[in-house]
Amino acid sequence: MKTLHNINPADLIDMSAQESTHSYRVEIAYARDDNLLFGQQIYRSDAHLWLHQDLADIVSKAAQDLNDQGYCLILYDGLRTVDAQAAMLETCAVKENPHWLEEPRLLSPPGAGAHPRGMAIDCSIKTLEGRLLDMGTPFDYLSTDPAPESNPAHRAYTGLTEEIRQNRKILDTAMIKAAQDAGTPIWPLPQEWWDFRLPLEVSETYAPLSDADLPPEMRMVRYSQLSSFQQSTKLAKPCT
Repeated sequence: MKTLHNINPADLIDMSAQESTHSYRVEIAYARDDNLLFGQQIYRSDAHLWLHQDLADIVSKAAQDLNDQGYCLILYDGLRTVDAQAAMLETCAVKENPHWLEEPRLLSPPGAGAHPRGMAIDCSIKTLEGRLLDMGTPFDYLSTDPAPESNPAHRAYTGLTEEIRQNRKILDTAMIKAAQDAGTPIWPLPQEWWDFRLPLEVSETYAPLSDADLPPEMRMVRYSQLSSFQQSTKLAKPCT
């Protein structure tokens, strides 16, 4: 078994704290109970959006580029600790859709993927007047059939209007150019037009982060000494 590097919390950038001086807006989806995917709050209400410094640099560069074009980059999710991933699996939405956890999984198991390493960003674009660009699906849309030809959120889906294709191209181009300028590779996740991450050969050399690995102010779901599982079950409404 290979030895994984540990991520120093000092290498995580507080994107929320920098929002006022940068050309992006932070709208943390899972700190609210009206998020599309779960319909339940996962993160603490005062959670901040954190990114590994290498990805944060790309995002900041892309945001400035988009701003110069008359757009605003919207950031929905970054660091998703192992605790948060576990809480997601306990939501009513997941329990009512167990096929989401069948291969090919639509939700990663706790500890898997780039999000628990702060190496993935979920994002979209608004105009400077606040109108979301039409990307064909909302952020966090899960198709009943994940195949590229059936899933409108997939980057290879062909049934898009020209406007939607151009809108996605604006986002893709800005993120890829920013990565090139930063000298850091980036991987647009094929099945989700909103997800950009550091490639597997980078992210999988690091251990995932739990709330316990972070100072209290950086934790995503922990309100007290309760475990994240206890929090999610205490705070969540009963499934009907």
